[in-house]
Amino acid sequence: QVQLVESGGGLVQAGGSLRLSCAASGRTFSTYTMGWFRQAPGKEREFVAAITSSGRGTNYADSVKGRFTISRDNAKNTVYLQMNSLKPEDTAVYYCAARQGTVPASTGKSYDYWGQGTQVTVSS
Repeated sequence: QVQLVESGGGLVQAGGSLRLSCAASGRTFSTYTMGWFRQAPGKEREFVAAITSSGRGTNYADSVKGRFTISRDNAKNTVYLQMNSLKPEDTAVYYCAARQGTVPASTGKSYDYWGQGTQVTVSS
């Protein structure tokens, strides 16, 4: 069982930056592939980024490539999402997720555990 708690969301102007964190409980964090997803009002949840257990493999949605960076610190049981050059269309609730597979999957159903989410609002 893994419990995930996101933090770091907030209100930022377009062009600004935020760093989200996701703290995981348990001793096996380093064995999980981690992902970030987001859901805007009235829209379906969508994939943002994922990272393998070792941190050597990553996967990004086309909409965030070059602007967002996913990373992890296995010693701190934490995964991060650095978001730069934010746009109003990045406004959403951001969720952290964990899966036991080795592939940095982009489908939500591939993930076994989810956090409660953190709100990110980008003003124009």
